[in-house]
Amino acid sequence: MQVSIETTSGLERRLTVNLPAEVVDSEVEKRLQQAAKNVRLNGFRKGKVPMKVVRQRFGAGVRQEVLGEVMGRTFYEAVQQEQVKPAGQPSIETKENTPGKNLEYVATFEVYPEVELTDLAAIEVERPVAEVTDKDVDNMIDVLRKQQSTWKETKRKAQKGDRVTIDFVGRVDGEEFDGGKAEDQKLELGSGQMIPGFEDGILGMKPGDEQDIQVTFPEDYQAENLKGKEATFTIKVKSSEKPELPALDEEFFQAYGVEEGGEEKFREEVRNNMQRELKNAALNKVKTQVMDQLFEKHEVEIPAALVAGEVRTLRGQMVQQFGGQISAEDAEKMLPDAMFEDQAKRRVVLGLVVGEIVKQNKLDVDADRVKAKVEELASTYQQPEEVVEYYYNNRELLSGVESVVLEDQVVDFVLDSATVKEVESSYDDVIKPQRG
Repeated sequence: MQVSIETTSGLERRLTVNLPAEVVDSEVEKRLQQAAKNVRLNGFRKGKVPMKVVRQRFGAGVRQEVLGEVMGRTFYEAVQQEQVKPAGQPSIETKENTPGKNLEYVATFEVYPEVELTDLAAIEVERPVAEVTDKDVDNMIDVLRKQQSTWKETKRKAQKGDRVTIDFVGRVDGEEFDGGKAEDQKLELGSGQMIPGFEDGILGMKPGDEQDIQVTFPEDYQAENLKGKEATFTIKVKSSEKPELPALDEEFFQAYGVEEGGEEKFREEVRNNMQRELKNAALNKVKTQVMDQLFEKHEVEIPAALVAGEVRTLRGQMVQQFGGQISAEDAEKMLPDAMFEDQAKRRVVLGLVVGEIVKQNKLDVDADRVKAKVEELASTYQQPEEVVEYYYNNRELLSGVESVVLEDQVVDFVLDSATVKEVESSYDDVIKPQRG
């Protein structure tokens, strides 16, 4: 096998492979001889079809099959010989494919870039430090009670948190507009479901009241003809309901899986869950800072093939969120590559940088941390032992956990060199989702 390689541009390489004719021809002949023993054709007994006829009928198809296998195998032998690492699948073009002549093909592909790691000591991270207080637990229990609340009709003035049933008509410059009218619409005051000022205008109204309120549509409102426009809404309150919170009793505790121990055990379970969420949120905030800076501080040439692969993955994930009921062709039209390119490039760069940190520092997945992570994931289920066993019997699931753990180990490795400043925070501040 003769191999030559050249750099065409940046990360792109062109590999030319020349193979002796017998590599393909002998395999084609071998398969045709085997086929001749079993082939059935009209006018011939089984195994008695002349080889000339077999070659005419099946030669081209068998040769194409052999070519695919030979080029696939010899390509990877060639890149190993030339000590290059392809990023993605090659584009292969045959230059000479005549029986009896040497096979020659050209494979064009990208290679992984060289990644030069920055000084990790230049990374600065703020680590939030917080604890779950009794007040935090009280607030969380209030949230849980509100989730289980029922509605009771009331005649008093509407307050924030009440649910009203209303009719309304909206007008701009005295004219009604599309989408500005509804009947018997239920609206929880304070939910932010309507444009700013709308819900506030209903506060203090009682069932049977009707009044006009003045509001201004936001400048970024979705309807172009309403952006920034002042509007008058005539609103009639038809009924009003106030929320009634459930009592802290056995029935309520059982709804959250606490069968025994009453309120004390319930509060303990709530606190444990909050502490677990707090720990994970704090770790994620630190991890996000580390990953942001690894991305910002490394200039890496990005293989287009890897970006395309990440785009496909991200698109597939979004399709699954839609229920997976979209064909691949429709998904590409509805969700074009441009929607995912920035995120895909970030994921590729971080994958390359993290991989280089793992490689240079010989980091291996910590089996104890994997076990602890699996047990943590399983702890939220009623039968955690069964969940742990399921993870360890499912290679794909376990590989996902191992990837997360190895990434966490990289973060810890970076933090050993980085400047880390602890910042006193509250539970709510740490739990609050990060922007961007």
